[in-house]
Amino acid sequence: MDVAPPNSPAAVKQPERPKLLQVLGPGLITGASDDDPSGIATYSQVGAQFGYGLSWVMLFSWPLMCAIQEISAHIGRVTGRGIAGNLKHHYAAAIGYPIVLLVVIANIINLGADLGAMGASLRLLVGGPALLFVASFGVITILLEVFSRYSRYVSVLKWLTLSLFAYFAVVLVVHVPWFEVARSLIVPRVTWSASYLTAVVAILGTTISPYLFFWQAEEEAEEVKERAGARPLTRAPEQAPAEFRRIRVDTYLGMGLSNIVAVMIIITTAATLNAHGVTDIQTSSQAAEALRPIAGRFAFFVFAIGIVGTGMLTLPVLAGSSAYAIGETLGWHVGLARKPLRAKAFYGCIAIATLLGVLLNFSPIDPIKALFWSAVLNGLVAVPIMILMMILSSSKAVMGQFTISIPLKAIGWLATAIMTLAAAGLFVTWGR
Repeated sequence: MDVAPPNSPAAVKQPERPKLLQVLGPGLITGASDDDPSGIATYSQVGAQFGYGLSWVMLFSWPLMCAIQEISAHIGRVTGRGIAGNLKHHYAAAIGYPIVLLVVIANIINLGADLGAMGASLRLLVGGPALLFVASFGVITILLEVFSRYSRYVSVLKWLTLSLFAYFAVVLVVHVPWFEVARSLIVPRVTWSASYLTAVVAILGTTISPYLFFWQAEEEAEEVKERAGARPLTRAPEQAPAEFRRIRVDTYLGMGLSNIVAVMIIITTAATLNAHGVTDIQTSSQAAEALRPIAGRFAFFVFAIGIVGTGMLTLPVLAGSSAYAIGETLGWHVGLARKPLRAKAFYGCIAIATLLGVLLNFSPIDPIKALFWSAVLNGLVAVPIMILMMILSSSKAVMGQFTISIPLKAIGWLATAIMTLAAAGLFVTWGR
């Protein structure tokens, strides 16, 4: 039997190309969590109020989302720290603390609104007390996030992304004027009014949201701790080409799925609710209920199931990104791969953030009314965070030889400028 010489190509085991599910991870989960019940409510409001007129924002925002999320992932993978950790390491506390505080406030409001929407949707489907469902979803989320092994938990989150396909099914059962949809996607019809610009900022604040930056950067840093042989790229530059390819595929597919689903929701509510004069939708569960007499029971059922499924995906992302931000800022041990007793404060933050979201639904404060404005708040808070991220990712002191490329930097700054202009436009037209 012939044996190949030890240095011959036949004797050297060639690395296998990673399978798609191995490539998809932080970017896929981040993108899917963008279509949470709060996001569904925003897209439903936009579709009901403006018809197809704002669908172009989703097509326009996709490359901007991809760029800023890719930059977030680069920061985490290159440095081994999240956004908050890098802000703490390179900036004064007076800069990092207010930003983290605003992100956590917006996240808790989102948690409350998402839990409320999930409880209301399940009540529509099976009956029973919505507040009991809210509390149950909160407890289940805490138990899974605190006590599940990290690799298994990430696998569960990946499978939960399948819940987004519910909205593809809904579009198939409603009548859609596809020519009008295509025209609205490609040719924007901009109205210089406060309601229109507020809706644009709300969409951008939902799709380009600070908690997504924090989560994806932290999950890349977590991958460094969890995967055998992985190290921050500043210490293992030979890993960079493969890692940057993985990040790009993961991020572009994840953000693409997120935006396609958002367009499906806008199309569904525009073709049904707006077309029948139902223009005042405040929540995602209200949108589901309004679909029943117009689009039929199947559309209602699938839309409502999607709200519960996407909520189960997003709750841990919102709570986790809050805990990561606070923990890194205060110098705690952080990470979902850590045992609970080794990161008690981190897991305590996850539990407290989730419970505060639950309590919002039991308090006089109506988290649903605050929902749309939390999206606007996210749009406003995103601007300073994006500016700091662009500075961090362009700094050799932070990124070493892996400062972001010129094309990625250009799109990142373009995204930052557009978010700034959108926020400025909102203030200019306020009260008109």
